[in-house]
Amino acid sequence: MNRRGGLDLVVIGAGVVGATAALAAARDGLRVALVEAHPPQAWREGEADLRVFAIAADALAMFEDLGVGASIRAARAHAYRRMRVWDAAGGGELVFDADRLGQPCLGRIIENRLLVDRLWAACQAEANVELHCPARLQGIEQDDSGVRARLDDGRELRARLLLGSDGGASRVRSLCAVETDAHDYRQRGLVAFVGTEKPHEDTAWQRFLPTGPLAFLPFGDGRCSIVWSLPTEEAERLLAVDEARFRQELARGFDARLGEITSVSVRAAFPLRRQLAKAYVHGRVLLAGDAAHVVHPLAGQGVNLGLRDVAALRRLWREAGERGVAFDTPHRLARWERERRSDVTVSALGFETINRVFSNDAMLPTFLRGHLLGLAGRLPPVVRGLWRRAAGV
Repeated sequence: MNRRGGLDLVVIGAGVVGATAALAAARDGLRVALVEAHPPQAWREGEADLRVFAIAADALAMFEDLGVGASIRAARAHAYRRMRVWDAAGGGELVFDADRLGQPCLGRIIENRLLVDRLWAACQAEANVELHCPARLQGIEQDDSGVRARLDDGRELRARLLLGSDGGASRVRSLCAVETDAHDYRQRGLVAFVGTEKPHEDTAWQRFLPTGPLAFLPFGDGRCSIVWSLPTEEAERLLAVDEARFRQELARGFDARLGEITSVSVRAAFPLRRQLAKAYVHGRVLLAGDAAHVVHPLAGQGVNLGLRDVAALRRLWREAGERGVAFDTPHRLARWERERRSDVTVSALGFETINRVFSNDAMLPTFLRGHLLGLAGRLPPVVRGLWRRAAGV
């Protein structure tokens, strides 16, 4: 057996959250092992990834601090300067505008594959990161002095902490027997790239329909990335109709805000659910990203919440370093867990409430919700407060 010692952190899973955590820890002087089952698929300019994120201001700032922001922006990371939210039943709009908020942009629309590609390359070049790929986690053992991760290639990695960032079906969470609170929304998120008759105006658009929210996100090649939350049966129907019919139904669902839909890429759909781990810390094992929390995509906050897990970890070990004390003590890990569980729980249940109120055709919610959006949009302090919450600033 090949044994390795002296590590501060083992990260399981090299998606956006895991790779960011590994890179952040290494940049802050920690020795890190990053374990991933499959080499990431390379990003190519001519092959847009259907999975995109609306990356918020705080996460963009962290990417800049980690030295990967420029390479992401140079590839394809479209800044959006406005966001318009309205309800199909009528009423006013809620509008966020970067100029009014004194910001260069509200965020950037970035493909998952691009983020992983740039973060993985940075980890490969980082002396404090040792990569284990392809490799799978087989077992975890821990005691008061550290944690040991057994891999399927016979290696054993020893570290002070282990971070599970290995997705919603987390192997780390399963091995630690951490239960989840789960709710199936019986919806699917239909995604595609679409061309539109009118330009997207660097605006993220979201219309609430009785069946679920429909978002048009401005993409770097002039198209929009759509995320349409639908009941499962309706999503399957729209995946099966021909392109002409889909374009017609999509334009109608969007109230033709950008004119006719001129083109549609391949379509896909993924199930929507809430899944919250009942603990983020199990001894010396931590959970982050989708391993800890899966939320409804209507506010585009899923990956941003995961990146805030990482940002909170950075504060933990930096503050400990400034005080000359250990960062992995139980009370510090418990404080990190309390902070992150509180933020995520409020966000997840908030998204769920918004989805429940807007995704129905009952008389009272239908009468009130559009007017409430309009009222909120006419109150600058409310608009600024909502934006600050979404932006993590």
